[in-house]
Amino acid sequence: MRYRLTFIAGLALGYVLGTRAGRERYEKLKKAAREVSQNPAVRNTAESAAQQTRTYAGKAFASVSEKVEGRVPESVAGRVRSLRERGGPGASDDWGTSNT
Repeated sequence: MRYRLTFIAGLALGYVLGTRAGRERYEKLKKAAREVSQNPAVRNTAESAAQQTRTYAGKAFASVSEKVEGRVPESVAGRVRSLRERGGPGASDDWGTSNT
């Protein structure tokens, strides 16, 4: 209960301070955030971090699937095998999305 009250108090304080700052300050913050997000250095760093994450996730996927496959029910093991055959984490999934 104490955490809820703290959260609600923080939310109320943020609302009050936000309304005092006004629309002009909001627009300035929004413009600054857009400029930072469109900076080539920031974009390159974010893409580099995403690529590293995909690499480590692929290694973890392979390692875990090899170790776990013999210790899980056959239905799950079959799913892991089918994922591995389709190309692992980089391939598109059942919902038509992919890790790009």
